[in-house]
Amino acid sequence: MRTLWRIIAGFFKWTWRLLNFVREFILNLFLVLLIVVCVGIWFQVNRATTPEPVTKGALVVDLTGVVVDKPSVNNKLSKISRQLLGASSDRLKENSLFDVVDAIRQAKDDANITGMVLDLRDFAGGDQPSLQYIGKALREFRDSGKKIYATGDSYSQAQYYLASFANKIYLSPQGNVDLHGFATNGLYYKSLLDKLKVSSHVFRVGTYKSAVEPFLRDDMSPAARDADGRWVGELWQNFLGTLAANRQITADQVFPGAQGVLDGLQKTGGDTALYAKNAKLVDELASRALVENELGKIFGWDDRANEYKGTSIYDYAVKDNGSANGEIAVIMANGAIIDGEETPGNVGGDTTAMQIREARLDKKIKAIILRVNSPGGSVTASETIREELAAAKAANKPVVVSMGGMAASGGYWISTPANYIIASPSTLTGSIGIFGVINTVENSLDAIGVHTDGVATSPLADVALTKALPPEMQQMMQISIENGYRNFLGLVAKSRGKTPEQIDQIAQGHVWTGSDAKANGLVDALGDFDDVVTKAAELAKLNKPKLNWYQDEPGFMDMLFSQVDVSIRAALPGALKAYLPAPMAEVVSAMKNQPGLFDKMNDPQNRYAMCLTCAQVK
Repeated sequence: MRTLWRIIAGFFKWTWRLLNFVREFILNLFLVLLIVVCVGIWFQVNRATTPEPVTKGALVVDLTGVVVDKPSVNNKLSKISRQLLGASSDRLKENSLFDVVDAIRQAKDDANITGMVLDLRDFAGGDQPSLQYIGKALREFRDSGKKIYATGDSYSQAQYYLASFANKIYLSPQGNVDLHGFATNGLYYKSLLDKLKVSSHVFRVGTYKSAVEPFLRDDMSPAARDADGRWVGELWQNFLGTLAANRQITADQVFPGAQGVLDGLQKTGGDTALYAKNAKLVDELASRALVENELGKIFGWDDRANEYKGTSIYDYAVKDNGSANGEIAVIMANGAIIDGEETPGNVGGDTTAMQIREARLDKKIKAIILRVNSPGGSVTASETIREELAAAKAANKPVVVSMGGMAASGGYWISTPANYIIASPSTLTGSIGIFGVINTVENSLDAIGVHTDGVATSPLADVALTKALPPEMQQMMQISIENGYRNFLGLVAKSRGKTPEQIDQIAQGHVWTGSDAKANGLVDALGDFDDVVTKAAELAKLNKPKLNWYQDEPGFMDMLFSQVDVSIRAALPGALKAYLPAPMAEVVSAMKNQPGLFDKMNDPQNRYAMCLTCAQVK
């Protein structure tokens, strides 16, 4: 018996030792991996300041993801991921508009860059002013005498917009140029709220303030349809005008309407590529292999890499501008405006105000550019930013607002103190109006037998999610919303040199394009970011200004944890990746397209100046 127990005890003893060995081995393996990643990141961070020599050949603009003013994740993190893991790792999901333009402009004068290849198969798009700004840089590159070649299996509207600036556009024989027009589509859920017995208390001012319609209707109101139809039509005409000019054909040839496209496809027997060739949308139909051979003849062939000679725009280092006689602060307001600190994809009222304050108190800063690309948001947060911008202006630091794709509602609110406002013709702005929403679920709880009761010293104290909103509170909310609207009109009237009554005629929540806003006196000039920099330098009396971009630089630990996440994702099989949470950039992008934006509604007074339809154009 003793021998048996000795054998059993020995078995468990050695099993335990084996388990300990396996545990220590796995932990040590992870420790070694962590050390390797840390050392790799450290070397990459140090190398980032030393640009690598550029191979003579093409600049390959192989954009992946979307172009935005301010990426949610710092580009330096994505570049390090690419250097460590190669092109097969998760590529940039959000690209800085200004980084892209700077790279193209530097390449124009770089002797090692002999031309450009637009490889846009993974490009997901951007707002129209951003595409126009990139297009301007592409035209400058082309006008320098260096040729641009666009290649793709198919082209979406955004991809084709950039491709239209090329000297020659290649298309796969089985490909397609998908030009179909613009549309806005939002979700309306009044019936859903009714079925859930949720009580939506909506307070608004403005005939065209359609942001609250999803709570009140199951479809778009006639007033909102008319207003949105106007600016969507203007954006489409601007879009077609650029394509027609680039391809030297008429706008009707670019897009002859739905029936015209059908007629053209019938003539080619449904061959979409041949239709694009006949319509002069592309220059040549060719497979990937044939295009690669052609580009190899133009730029030379790299035998080691087995591809034509070129440098990806992600590997192309942009050099510093050099000496300057003064600095201009560039502060970004990109995304919905929320109360408190900045979060990825959103404008934090406190964060942005603090950046403006730092610029105001920095003696090296001679002027401030506020780049606004926002549909608006919290009235309280918008006012926090506006007050700080007004203080900078009062401190004799010129303030110039650069409007991107959107500067509507709260986005226009924060722009009012500026000395000068410049918008793109395709900017969506205005939407001067305010609304408030309070949802209560007393009826939902009542349906399942749950009730709320208690005592309060006044009806204003008896406000809860689980109880009906007291009439006194409803009246107070409406009075607050109307007061906010009058304040909004007053701010705009004072900044634009008009009366509140005059502003009210073009307000009421009406969305305007930049061109209409200029005609209505809401902006001072039409232009792009270059014009903004020129104006800021002029007001600050600077000949050669240096732009000081107010953006958070990632620390070493930020880079480390970001890289560990990317490393794990890259190592996992594709089937397992589907079960991981989506990357933050993708989550933010999806949330931007949601009409409710409940996560962004954190105003302490439940008041919002926001245009939800502005971000839904596709």
